[in-house]
Amino acid sequence: MICLDNFSTGMRRNIVHLKRVDRFNVVAHDIVHPLDLEVDEIYNLACPASPPHYQADPIHTTKTCVLGSLNLLELAARTGARILQASTSEVYGDPNVHPQVESYWGNVNSFGPRSCYDEGKRCAETLFFDFHNTHGVEIKIIRIFNTYGPRMRPDDGRVVSNFIVQALTGQDITIYGDGSQTRSFCFVDDLIGGMVRMMASPSSLTGPVNLGNPSEFTIRELAEQVIGLTGSRSQIIHRALPVDDPRQRRPDISLAMQELDWRPKIDLSSGLRQTIDYFDGLLARPARELEAV
Repeated sequence: MICLDNFSTGMRRNIVHLKRVDRFNVVAHDIVHPLDLEVDEIYNLACPASPPHYQADPIHTTKTCVLGSLNLLELAARTGARILQASTSEVYGDPNVHPQVESYWGNVNSFGPRSCYDEGKRCAETLFFDFHNTHGVEIKIIRIFNTYGPRMRPDDGRVVSNFIVQALTGQDITIYGDGSQTRSFCFVDDLIGGMVRMMASPSSLTGPVNLGNPSEFTIRELAEQVIGLTGSRSQIIHRALPVDDPRQRRPDISLAMQELDWRPKIDLSSGLRQTIDYFDGLLARPARELEAV
């Protein structure tokens, strides 16, 4: 197994335990640049996924989605590798269809602050199908809905990690908007299981296939669960809603259930407990260690 990462948002400490595995190799590389490796399967997970990170350098985010996908698809075409694209529920934008099904084309702003990610991922899907139809590359496309779990960065910027870190450190919990907007939260172990099943599925199943937890919660309900599970005295405060922030998010996973025999097993409270335990241990470390992650 070869792990490629430019470590712009990843933490090297997350793979320290894997370095003891003989057949696991780490290569520092940015996929916006061409690469030449001998592989038989490619999982393309490259790209910052939280708004603060992907908006920090929107041009590079678009390059990662588009040029990165192009480079990996050319590698797959040369080697005959099967390639999986980690696409996103953000291709649906601020949806007018609820829950979101794979056949829905989406409602996306092409030049807003989220567009580098949303449109970058949409273009990547186009490239995947063009390489499949033109060159016969075996493609697998999954659309990932909100995912969380241990080993996230404390400053990741997504709602679950934000709330947990704020609660554990006694800060006010920040909700953007009135908190009535909804999300569906999938624990990372469930997601990985779906990815592996998708990669191993018959070549006729190209996707896209939604992977996420169909249980839907308001952002305020999430905040209240985090406060309850951490025993925090944090107060909930409200800030202005960001531009193009989706009002609703819930996957229709009928296709994943039918074709992959996959569905999430870990409910939100169980997943939050594991994630809280991770952050509790992480935040207890000296500041110099946190700076090194």
